[in-house]
Amino acid sequence: MRISEASLCALAVGLGLGLAPAFAFEVNQGGGATATPVMNLEAPPRAAPPPLAPMLSLDNSRPAPVPPPAGLGSDAPRAAAPRVPSEGIRCGTVTARGPDKPKVLSSLQYAAEQGHPAAQWQLGSMFARGDGVPRDDVKAFDYFSRIAESHADEIPGSPQARIAANAFVALGCYYLEGIANHVRRNPDEARNRFLYAASYFGDAEAQYRLARMMIDGEGGPQTPQQAVKWLGLAAAKGQYQAQAMLGRVLFEGTVVQRQAALGLMWLSLARDSAGPDEGWIVEQWDAAFKQATDDERAIALKYIEDRLQGRRK
Repeated sequence: MRISEASLCALAVGLGLGLAPAFAFEVNQGGGATATPVMNLEAPPRAAPPPLAPMLSLDNSRPAPVPPPAGLGSDAPRAAAPRVPSEGIRCGTVTARGPDKPKVLSSLQYAAEQGHPAAQWQLGSMFARGDGVPRDDVKAFDYFSRIAESHADEIPGSPQARIAANAFVALGCYYLEGIANHVRRNPDEARNRFLYAASYFGDAEAQYRLARMMIDGEGGPQTPQQAVKWLGLAAAKGQYQAQAMLGRVLFEGTVVQRQAALGLMWLSLARDSAGPDEGWIVEQWDAAFKQATDDERAIALKYIEDRLQGRRK
């Protein structure tokens, strides 16, 4: 994730002053998943703000991996596929355009039929986006399914594991929306795919999407406190949409005890990464900034400064 000076500048300009005296915090670790930092109003006026880590006073341990959805992760032997670099896998690395289009497609299709997951992911992504080929969600779904069926048990952190995690996320999105005359909308299955990628592979995108479904009660029961935990894991990895949702939850204090400064920090980081078509993030930041006190803004600014310094070391 890109973390620039923009978040610092936005908060500093809004404050119109140096860092205000910050409240000290006490972190109660004995309360399990619902434990939250509590503001100590008796602290000296110039007490240092709390250390930046842990960012979220919930249990940050990754949940135990869940078994793969039925029919996936077979122990049957499979042909080994060449290892590929992880860079660019999520968005694809090859575009079938121009005079070389037939050759590129032919090479990718041959590699995909040989079980090469990177080629299967590339083709699935191209058909899903209509990038160099006519858009065909059915073909995209088929390629992503092949990856999930054959690589559900890849070692987390490996290049092929990243491809597999992306495939699970893509399938979850398709199950969430459905494909006319081919895949019926199935939120339960979507949630299962996101859960597997989130827990086994630790994929930030899956963690964010799973949290949204848990908050909305889609594909299963509403479990807002579990959703906050997933948002925290995804936000720590730089998933800016998760940062925005986590920031709002912490700032409002509707699910966990209110932690306004921490919430404003996450909203500021999300605002810094949001695209021009994601005005909802800017709106959330703006609303929180206007409601925050000078002390809360100052602590959020200090959090961001500490985070930036940590990245520069």
